[in-house]
Amino acid sequence: MARIFLSLTILGTLLIGVAFFFGLNIGDPREITQAKAVDTHMMLGLGGLMFATLIHAIVFTYFMGTGRWLEETSLAYKLPSSFHDESRQLKSRLLIKITGCLLLLILTGAMGAAADPASPVSFEGALKLSDSTVHLIVASVAVLLNVLTGIAEFQSIERNGGIIEEVLGEVRRIRTEKGLPV
Repeated sequence: MARIFLSLTILGTLLIGVAFFFGLNIGDPREITQAKAVDTHMMLGLGGLMFATLIHAIVFTYFMGTGRWLEETSLAYKLPSSFHDESRQLKSRLLIKITGCLLLLILTGAMGAAADPASPVSFEGALKLSDSTVHLIVASVAVLLNVLTGIAEFQSIERNGGIIEEVLGEVRRIRTEKGLPV
């Protein structure tokens, strides 16, 4: 799972990064000559947001599934609850990071929509910042948090894989002791 996740998260980060840099290269979005650049930035940004959301959902689903398997296997083979407890702690810590990351990604999209000159919504003048500056700040924090969350997810997936291997080792030992096929 760790290798698959690493490939997906690198692809997602690249997509968000490309959208970020396309946004940096937009001049005045009110000029008609910038329409294609704005469209490209919006499509890449939305694609990156959806892909990042998918990746985080896959990670959380992975922890739900393996957590359930660890719980049932621990009960069936009378293993200590420490395996399941550690996996649950990994999932709980990630849930906070994933939720924060998803909220920031969505907020980035919302701030981007407000920065669109055709939008009736504007935060112009709030804190003496333009809409595009607010969007840039939120996007910068979102990209950084997405990278940090990806690192935390990768480390947690690797540790959870180790827990699963430990449980499988215990199951093999118990089955061998009882003369059951392994």
